[in-house]
Amino acid sequence: MDTKSLGKWVYIGGLLVAVVAALVEFTADWLALLLMIAGILAGLFYSDPAEVEKFVMRYLGLAAVAAVLNDFVAIGPYITTIMMTTVAFLGPVLLTTLVVWFYNKSFGK
Repeated sequence: MDTKSLGKWVYIGGLLVAVVAALVEFTADWLALLLMIAGILAGLFYSDPAEVEKFVMRYLGLAAVAAVLNDFVAIGPYITTIMMTTVAFLGPVLLTTLVVWFYNKSFGK
């Protein structure tokens, strides 16, 4: 198994764990740490630093939408929780991708 497919599975697994944890309203410090480590690994092995601008725009759009979904009647809090945990998982992915992009840009890989 190459690192790209390993990163893809870590990315998918992290998203699934984040959504399931939001659905059952499970919070724990170790889960946040696990999702952060999974996000860093997904950022290193799966994300493409060449498309970092698109990823930043998608992340900002998702974060903005997640902030306003709470106003929907009846289902708003549930959707907001799912979106916020997804944004929390994607934060380390984005940060790691940005670090790799800056490194590649600065040192000419």
